[in-house]
Amino acid sequence: MMEREWQEEFIKILREELVPAMGCTEPIALAYGAARGREALGCEPERIVAKCSGNMIKNVRCVTIPNSGGLMGIETACILGGLAGDSSAGMEVLERVGEPERIRARELLKKGCCSVEFLDSDIPLHFIIELSALGHTAQVEVRHAHTNIVSVIKDGKTVFEKAEKEEAKGYMTDRSRLSLETIKTFADEVDLALVRDLYERQIRYNMDIAYEGISGDYGIGIGRTIRESYADGVVTRMKAFAAAASEARMGGCDMPVIINSGSGNQGIASSVPVIVYARERNVPTQRLYRSLVFSSLLTIYQKEFIGKLSAFCGAVSASCASAAAITYMTGGTIQQIKATIDNTLANIPGIICDGAKISCAAKIASSLDASMMAHYLAMQGKEYEAYTGILKEDAGETISCVGYIGKVGMQQTDKEIIKMMLGGEE
Repeated sequence: MMEREWQEEFIKILREELVPAMGCTEPIALAYGAARGREALGCEPERIVAKCSGNMIKNVRCVTIPNSGGLMGIETACILGGLAGDSSAGMEVLERVGEPERIRARELLKKGCCSVEFLDSDIPLHFIIELSALGHTAQVEVRHAHTNIVSVIKDGKTVFEKAEKEEAKGYMTDRSRLSLETIKTFADEVDLALVRDLYERQIRYNMDIAYEGISGDYGIGIGRTIRESYADGVVTRMKAFAAAASEARMGGCDMPVIINSGSGNQGIASSVPVIVYARERNVPTQRLYRSLVFSSLLTIYQKEFIGKLSAFCGAVSASCASAAAITYMTGGTIQQIKATIDNTLANIPGIICDGAKISCAAKIASSLDASMMAHYLAMQGKEYEAYTGILKEDAGETISCVGYIGKVGMQQTDKEIIKMMLGGEE
C-alpha cells in the first residue's frame, strides 16, 4: 500500500500538470509573458521585443493563435498578450480578447511594433519579452516551463525574482518517486474523490474539442478522413477523435484542452484514446478514471527524462502511455503493461518534432496505431526481448534511455531542424 505522503505528492503532480490551455502552449506562453510585462509596464506597449530560444521559435511559427481571427506567429501572440492578455487566467490568457483588440493587434502588426530575436540558450523553453512605452521599460523572463516566470524587471530594477532552486525545472513538486510500479499502485489505490474534478474536466474539455475537430473545418480534416477511410473499429475511432482534437487546436480553435507536461497534444493523446476505448467497451467510470490517472502519470514520467521541448515528438510518449493505460484498464499484468511500453518504444522512438502545426495530428494517429499494436501483442504475451536495439531489462530503464536520446542525443538534430525551418544556412 502506498504511503499517504506519496499519494499526496502524486496528486499535487497531477494538479500542477493537468491544467487548461487555449491553443498551442508555446504562443500562449509568449502571450502570458507579454501580459505580465504589460502589467509591470502599466500601459499599452509601444514596442515589444521577443527573444526566443530555437525551440520556442520552432513551435510558434506554424500554428494559428486562438482568438486572433486566424493570425499566426510570435508577433501576434506577443501583441495580443501585451494588449489584452489576462495573466491571472494562466494558459487561457487570451480568453477575453475581443474584436477591438484584434483590430488593434492588426494595426500594430502592420506598424511592426514587435520584433523577434533569436535567444542562444541551452534551455529549450526559454524566452525574454521586453516591452517599452512612454519612456518606461519592462522585461519578463521565462525558463523551463510555460508560465515559469523567473524574473520581472521594471525600468532596470528587479521587482520579482524566483529562487534558483525553484527555477530549475519550473515546478514545485518532486517527481523522483515516479516509476511504473508506483504509478500503477497509485492508480489502483487513490481515492477517486480526490481527483474526480480533474478527470471530469479532462473528459469534458478534451472530448468537446475532439467533437469540434471531427465536425468543424480545420486543417485538412484528418479526423473525418480516418473515420471514413479506415475499417470501422475502436482503434480507428481512437485515432480519428484524437487527431481531430489536435488538428482543431493547432488550427486556432478557441476551445481549451487539458494539457499534460506543458503540451496540449500530449494532453489529448494521453486522454482521448483512453476515453474513446472505455466508452466503446462500456468500461465503468471508476475504471476509466483510474486508467486516466495511470496514463497521465506515465506521460509525465516519460517527459521527465525528455524535457518539455526537444527534437523528440511528444505524441510518441503520450500515445505509449494511452496504450499502456488500456492494457491496465483491460486487466493486463504489470509485465503486460511493461511489454506494451517496450513494444511501442522498440518501434517508434525516432519520430522528430519539427514544430507545432496541424500535421501533429497525423503523428498522434500514427503513434496510436503503433502503440495499440504494442498493446495487442502484449495481451497475447508477445514482446521484444531486452537488448533488442535500445530496449533494456526494465521498462523504466528503456524509458530513461529514450529520454536521454531525445534530450541529449538529439540536440544537434534539433539545431538542424530549427535551421531548416528558419531558412537554411544563414
